[in-house]
Amino acid sequence: MKELIIVGAGGLGRELLQWIKAINNIAPKWIVKGFINDIPNTLDGLGCTHKILGTITNWQPAPNEVFVCAIGNPKEKEKVVTLLKSKGARFANIIHPTAIVGENNQIGEGLIMYPFARITVNCTIGKFVTVLSSGIGHDSTIGDYSTISSGCVIAGYSKIGKRVYVGSNATIIPKRNIEDDVNIGAGSVVMTNIKKESKVMGNPARQFLPKN
Repeated sequence: MKELIIVGAGGLGRELLQWIKAINNIAPKWIVKGFINDIPNTLDGLGCTHKILGTITNWQPAPNEVFVCAIGNPKEKEKVVTLLKSKGARFANIIHPTAIVGENNQIGEGLIMYPFARITVNCTIGKFVTVLSSGIGHDSTIGDYSTISSGCVIAGYSKIGKRVYVGSNATIIPKRNIEDDVNIGAGSVVMTNIKKESKVMGNPARQFLPKN
């Protein structure tokens, strides 16, 4: 079995540990060494079965170690992955046993799929995409480092760019184009194309302009 280190010890990291245990319960695959995290006391008082081994910043990957990045923020995810890969780190795909991946999909490195997540058919999934318990419709594209939160519906022929964050229970109707670095608020219904670096929310989703 391979030695696995979880990058990030926040809520997503602790959830991911549960999904890795579920994989091992069916067929032992991973020896989980623990977490690396830049805040050393993140797990204090939480009863977690695994410990923080050291910091992300200073960790030097060993040849027998494989990593999974449990960071939801797309830009921070890219930053951390880039740092570790520059030191030779290798990353695994973690797919919960109840998740569904259909036929004729192209799947990138570092994919995480939560329980009951679905990637249907003829989809292109970039590197280091995180799909919580959500569905990706046929012929859709999800760009590198994007995060799809729980309860989302990404309808067929959707095109989602790099470093996009889709909040919980958001819906994107078919054939929409979401450009790079977009943040879609929880519960939003996206009915139009969204330009890069936009922050949208609501039903229908509109550009969010904070009050001065």
